[in-house]
Amino acid sequence: MISAGDFKNGLTLEIDGNVVQIMEFQHVKPGKGAAFVRTKLKNVISGGIIEKTFRPTEKFPQARIERVDMQYLYNDGDLYNFMNNETYDQIAIAQDTVGDALKFVKENETVKICSYNGSVFAIEPPLFVELEITETEPGFAGNTAQGATKPAVVETGATVYVPLFVNQGDVIKIDTRTGEYLSRV
Repeated sequence: MISAGDFKNGLTLEIDGNVVQIMEFQHVKPGKGAAFVRTKLKNVISGGIIEKTFRPTEKFPQARIERVDMQYLYNDGDLYNFMNNETYDQIAIAQDTVGDALKFVKENETVKICSYNGSVFAIEPPLFVELEITETEPGFAGNTAQGATKPAVVETGATVYVPLFVNQGDVIKIDTRTGEYLSRV
């Protein structure tokens, strides 16, 4: 059990039957009245964000989120298939749960599967991936003083904005959290 006075950013708790992660918290001690803790909470299952206040003495159980490294095998219609690298167990996850998480992930790459009480709620891709550009306009020199960019389609089908000097066939490094081009490889 964790009391509201001990809250930290990133802590995952069970509050009112929901699994929430603390995004922000602030201890408030008004001049008159009792102190309280103001928080911004994100529901890890649905993704919704709420703001709530607590007395510092309120206690909540910590939620155990299980993160397992699994290999992304293939997409079969609305199901995405993954294999546990240690036990070789395979699971299929629905498109609704996956969302855009695999936008930059090729087959046979390792991702983290996040689950709570056995039900998968999120997929965490690697922070950085290296992908080949399959389609983009030809690059040209000059007129780049303002950091101009152009759209490029990578081998997974996602579109990334890249500098003008990047050409089709180049391998680039992408930050999966923001979807931004980082560098050529």
